[in-house]
Amino acid sequence: MSITETRSLLEELRASYGPVFEEIGLGTLQRELDDVLPDQEVRRLKERGFGALRVPTRYGGRGASIPELTQLWIDLAAADSNLPQALRGHAALVEDRLWQHARGRDQRVWFDRFVDGEIAGNAWSEVGATAIDSQQTVLTAQPDGSFRLTGSKFYTTGTIYAEWADVYARIVREPAEGAGLGQEPEFAIAIVDTREPEVTVTDDWDGFGQRGTGSGTTTFDGAIVAAADVLPFGERFPYQTALYQLNLLAVLAGIGRAAVDDFVEHVRNRERNYSHANAARVRDDPQVLARIGEASAAVYAAEAAALRVAHAVQEVADLAAVAADVPEQVAAANERAEIESSAAQVVVTDLVLRLTSDLFDTLGASGTAIAKGLDRHWRNARTVSSHNPRILKARVVGGHLVNGTPPPYAWAIGRTAR
Repeated sequence: MSITETRSLLEELRASYGPVFEEIGLGTLQRELDDVLPDQEVRRLKERGFGALRVPTRYGGRGASIPELTQLWIDLAAADSNLPQALRGHAALVEDRLWQHARGRDQRVWFDRFVDGEIAGNAWSEVGATAIDSQQTVLTAQPDGSFRLTGSKFYTTGTIYAEWADVYARIVREPAEGAGLGQEPEFAIAIVDTREPEVTVTDDWDGFGQRGTGSGTTTFDGAIVAAADVLPFGERFPYQTALYQLNLLAVLAGIGRAAVDDFVEHVRNRERNYSHANAARVRDDPQVLARIGEASAAVYAAEAAALRVAHAVQEVADLAAVAADVPEQVAAANERAEIESSAAQVVVTDLVLRLTSDLFDTLGASGTAIAKGLDRHWRNARTVSSHNPRILKARVVGGHLVNGTPPPYAWAIGRTAR
């Protein structure tokens, strides 16, 4: 695809979704104040085909690239930062289906579902004292080849809005005759229909930010999973970690843009001022203008970093069609994408956390009024940044540069051995 064609598609997509995002943004503050989930907003995105952006055009999607999708994530996050994060798990499942399809495993049934507006949520993490690298959520093999899924997941972002859940689980099988104990556990990805009665999704996420992501608990009580919807974890698309982080980078960039837009509007309309200010009007004060300019420049850098990572991730995705059977090429590109996403996380987190705090320098104490909701930008950025601690990513980048240490491509959270 040429640069001209890429720009043309991106311009078309932004023109198409821009009015939708603008309308979504009009209600974001009130939803935040009322602690209301953006159910209708997600429904509108489904109806407009947002979940099928990456599906090839020959299967009814828009055929968007990862950089184009990332730009739309940023635009959507500027309207409501909850929404692109709520679609994070869906983006991963779409990407996995694209990867599997390129490797000869027909995924048209999934492409049809995405085009019809169905989306997936994430269900990987478990809460409590579960040990790292273990899973209490299990897939029990059935005589007919299907599975039963039992267990509970937390941080199931987006699942409350979704028709499907992308679940990480451990497989339990009847031991083969003569098999000994101590066999290595099997881990798999199961795609589960959330509309089944054995699936319960609860909105019990109690973080102080990103309240509308639906990152609560999902419980599976013997939910049936077809054999075709269970994939060995080792066959999952290889660039998932970088893609997950890319989504959060886009969310952070969008939060930064929304914060600048909000504070610009408040500075323009502010009448009260200090006796020792630099100008009669706040909007003419050079120190205030400099602070706004600094924040805007930080957003520029954050967006640029996110889009650079998007291009690195696209390079890995492109190899699905031309080098899927050349693992060395895929591994090298994947390592570059992971290191870039890690480096970007370190700097973008710092930029957006700082600007969402420093912008309060442009207003007086009235800027902290709950009704204005300006604090939500920092709370949301702080919450997004806490999902994958930047200090660990800084260490990953340093270790790679100094010692050639490979980055972690899939990691878990749980109780550590002591």
